[in-house]
Amino acid sequence: MKALIVYSSQSGNTRKLAQSIYESLSMEKNMLPIEEAPKPGEDEVLFLGFWLQGGKPDPKTAEYLAKVGKARLFLFATHGAAANSKHAHDALAHAKSLAPSASFIGQFSCQGEVNPKVLEKVSKKSPPPPWIQDADGAVGHPDAQDEADLRAAIEALPLD
Repeated sequence: MKALIVYSSQSGNTRKLAQSIYESLSMEKNMLPIEEAPKPGEDEVLFLGFWLQGGKPDPKTAEYLAKVGKARLFLFATHGAAANSKHAHDALAHAKSLAPSASFIGQFSCQGEVNPKVLEKVSKKSPPPPWIQDADGAVGHPDAQDEADLRAAIEALPLD
């Protein structure tokens, strides 16, 4: 079994989590940005990370999810919303719906610090996005505890 770790990262948050996954896996593995990622092979488990745009996976991830076929899939996401919020939950559910044939083995969601320019722009929207109220709590995330929680989730997976 091999691992393919694919990530889409706008600010570095999701890339940081992808690196944590890479470092925690003892199997043969490859980590690539989504722009360079091949379709996962049948003997690979796919770890796919993304950021949220408009409450859904970013456009590059949405496009990639349509190509994953029957892959064993672990999703991980970073966002300004609280980790257990309806906003984050709905986004992960939407991501799963974009890969209906995949075999989901797990998921991880955590806050990621939002670029101040993005915060300024979205705070002017009427109405503002639902996650904006959680954005202050995202400062400094993903942090060491988020990475430890992700590693624990990875270690609990049935990867054999």
